[in-house]
Amino acid sequence: MKEAMVLKANEAVVEEFDWGKLYWFASGKLGNSDKMTIGKCIIKPGCENPRHRHSNCQEILHVLSGKIIHYVEDEYFQMGTGDTITIPPGLLHSAKNAGSEDAILMIAFSSAERKTEGK
Repeated sequence: MKEAMVLKANEAVVEEFDWGKLYWFASGKLGNSDKMTIGKCIIKPGCENPRHRHSNCQEILHVLSGKIIHYVEDEYFQMGTGDTITIPPGLLHSAKNAGSEDAILMIAFSSAERKTEGK
């Protein structure tokens, strides 16, 4: 990539699931990043995304609003608004909404072509 690119809000890729939604703002697939992937995850109250891992990249998750329990391998971390977790490549993880409102999470990956296994 050699020039600045803007992705308008209505151009984000949205994936819908029973547990919530993923919004993708930057990635190799979108053509606006060659180094990382950036997105937003919304988890409905009482729901959890499936346990999964990213073998080719680190993930950083930042809680914009809400309360979650984040499982990483055999550990769990209670997190709230403003908290951030860094997950090394290859570790099995998932997030469960522990609150009564949507949990809104900013997610970033150290690869523009993140791989997800175990969904």
